[in-house]
Amino acid sequence: MTQLGHAPDLAAENERLRAALAAAERARDAAEAEARAAKAALAEAASAGTEFVDTARTAPAGAARPSGEGGGLLGDPRLRAALGIPTVGVIVFDMAGRVLEANDTFLAMSGYDREDLDRGRLSGATLVPPEWQPVSRRVIAELQAQGRSDSTEREYLRRDGSRFWGLCAATRLDDGNGFEFIIDITDRRRTEEALRRSEARYRTLFEAIDAGFCVIALRFGADSRADDYRFLEVNPAFARHTGLADAAGRWMRDLAPDHEQHWFDLYGRVARTGESVRFMQPARALGERWYEVHAFRVDAPEDHHVAVLFNDVTAQRRLEEALRGLNETLERQVAARTAERDRIWQVSRDMLGVADADGVWLSVNPAWTAILGWQPEEVVGRSSAWLEHPDDQDRTRDEIRRLADGEPTLSFENRFRTRDGGYRTLSWRAVPFEGSLYCVARDVTDQRERAQRLVQAEEALRQSQKMEAVGQLTGGVAHDFNNLLTIIRSSVDFLRRPDLPEARKRRYLDAVSDTVDRAAKLTGQLLAFARRQALAPEVFDVVARLQGVADMLDTVTGARIRVVTRGPERPCFVRADLSQFETALINMAVNARDAMEGEGTLTLAVACGAEKPEIRGHAAAAGPFAAISLTDTGTGMTPSVIDKIFEPFFTTKEVGKGTGLGLSQVFGFAKQSGGDVDVTSRVGQGSTFILYLPEVAAPAEPGHAAPADEGMAPARAGQRVLLVEDNVGVGRFAAQILGDLGYVATWVTNAEAALDVLGEDAAYDAVFSDVVMPGMGGIELAKTLRRRHPGLPVLLTSGYSHVLAQEGSHGFPLLHKPYSAEQLSRMLASAIGERRRRTTPAG
Repeated sequence: MTQLGHAPDLAAENERLRAALAAAERARDAAEAEARAAKAALAEAASAGTEFVDTARTAPAGAARPSGEGGGLLGDPRLRAALGIPTVGVIVFDMAGRVLEANDTFLAMSGYDREDLDRGRLSGATLVPPEWQPVSRRVIAELQAQGRSDSTEREYLRRDGSRFWGLCAATRLDDGNGFEFIIDITDRRRTEEALRRSEARYRTLFEAIDAGFCVIALRFGADSRADDYRFLEVNPAFARHTGLADAAGRWMRDLAPDHEQHWFDLYGRVARTGESVRFMQPARALGERWYEVHAFRVDAPEDHHVAVLFNDVTAQRRLEEALRGLNETLERQVAARTAERDRIWQVSRDMLGVADADGVWLSVNPAWTAILGWQPEEVVGRSSAWLEHPDDQDRTRDEIRRLADGEPTLSFENRFRTRDGGYRTLSWRAVPFEGSLYCVARDVTDQRERAQRLVQAEEALRQSQKMEAVGQLTGGVAHDFNNLLTIIRSSVDFLRRPDLPEARKRRYLDAVSDTVDRAAKLTGQLLAFARRQALAPEVFDVVARLQGVADMLDTVTGARIRVVTRGPERPCFVRADLSQFETALINMAVNARDAMEGEGTLTLAVACGAEKPEIRGHAAAAGPFAAISLTDTGTGMTPSVIDKIFEPFFTTKEVGKGTGLGLSQVFGFAKQSGGDVDVTSRVGQGSTFILYLPEVAAPAEPGHAAPADEGMAPARAGQRVLLVEDNVGVGRFAAQILGDLGYVATWVTNAEAALDVLGEDAAYDAVFSDVVMPGMGGIELAKTLRRRHPGLPVLLTSGYSHVLAQEGSHGFPLLHKPYSAEQLSRMLASAIGERRRRTTPAG
């Protein structure tokens, strides 16, 4: 069925069909006339030729036959007169295909002249195209065998290479030569080809059009009224439009007995009068369908043939009926919608308005008065510039320009002045349409004030939480340091007794030294958690180091805990502080040991090329990461404990069983090394800690092991050290240590003074400088000395420096506070010795 809006134009289709039919009829008539003329000429020429051929047979055998129309067979005046028909060519040829004689008509057909004929240029090879040579050979064979050949139609070549069609009839003469009539039928063949193409176009159009088409023959009853019609021809679209299959050759009354009489009357009138008709009417017998029809008479009037071109417009008619039904209620619906819109406009609590492209208000609703206090007549006809907050005017103008350019406003806030002088915050949504701006504004002043109060409350809460965390941290540090100071104070009190036995003196001295180490470890754990410790990163294989740590854990975990290691066969390299890495593993192992209460299995494993998942709200990362996991078979943890496990001084152990800083150190080390640490646990099913560290490429050269502790390394006689320390107590004590080690120490309290000293006297063997100082820091001093005095060793020392934590020591050796005299002695000797090795010639 043709859909609404896609029905073909019946008038255009009708004109195309009628033109195709007329062209086909004209071509057919011309071809038939040409054929009749050609056959008559051939018959006339044949009868004349036969008469003269018979006459020729009476000529003596072997008589000379001069060429051309002046002599030979064609030289006979009677035959030449009979063959004077301008469309009939005649040739005489031998059985080898050579043309011996030809009349003027044939020469004109072929484009040759008498000279060409006399020179023997006319033959089957020059006159017959290659594809027609077999036909020529067949004609000669028939002449030789039967004495005559059936007439044929074939192409000939002209002298210029062009072609013409000839209707040919040949007979054999008594002398053995061939005699052939050729009628030029080129025009007829062209006409036939044009007829074929015209019929093909007509058939293609007939088959392809979307409209239904048929040719019917009307039958009239005794009262001269059409009572039926028979389908002579139908196109493929006919069945689709009517639902009638195999209609060709059948009567309409047989196909649809209840077909309305008015259809027969209409077609009968067209058949009798020849007047074409156009109409639209239903055919209920065909399924309540409506048709748009164009009918016209074809063929002879007495044949009563009518061509019918039609479209099924049922869908269109139904839609028109539906539209008429809608139109009947459209005004009522429009009035109802208008009333609804007006009610919404009046009762809306949001500010509604329509403005032109320049932002001048055309209409506003009563909400403007309710929210801002301005009457509609005070707003309409003006832009909103006089209402806008001065700080919002530029943004508002930009937004209006974007709206005028066709971009909708989905969320825009500004402030409008109220009648009492205050300002209300408005959130706008607006769309441009047909040159106007349709706007909705919601008063969000109270909402924004509540949001601001909420932000302030949240900030206050975060500050409170920070203070609580600082309090907890301070309390933990104070508790642990007071314990350590108690040991140091008591030991010092006993050491002051003059009668203290040597054994007890050594015990108290060892206690002080051990307590200082524990204090240094405590500050190191705090700095690790805060990610402020100065790391010494290096590239190492975690698979190999994990096995080394596992060997040490036997002494930490005890004999009843079985330590199992699992790792890949290949190495897995990371760049981190090796000492801190091993400390982190030991801290996690100690935590696992305590969770297993001294008995169970601890599994250490490494996975290379891992991805880091989302951990505590931090985004996942593709890696690759080395994932070092420790899994225990302990009691497990609840979710509330897991949430706090990495907080400093948080512990579930009994008093005196731990500081709560071990896992904090793991967390800080992981973060500062570019990784993270995750934990999964279930009560009664153990826990798994996974340390993620970024994986790196293998080092170009294997690293060198740190030198073993060889005790004191005294100075050589006269070696000078420039000491830079701003703290008076530490500076005085460091100078004493340097003197006791045999160095000649010069102490200054800032970096600027150190540069002045070296500017006057550069003959120092080393510089020993603190990092954190007022003014120029120790790292900046070391960089300056590297430029000014390239060979001068610089040894840095610090208890804490955020610069060291973030940037490292820039290649300078670093001595961590608190340090011992032995550590200072070894590092100074190493730095000075390295300088001496660089400057001493080899050999």
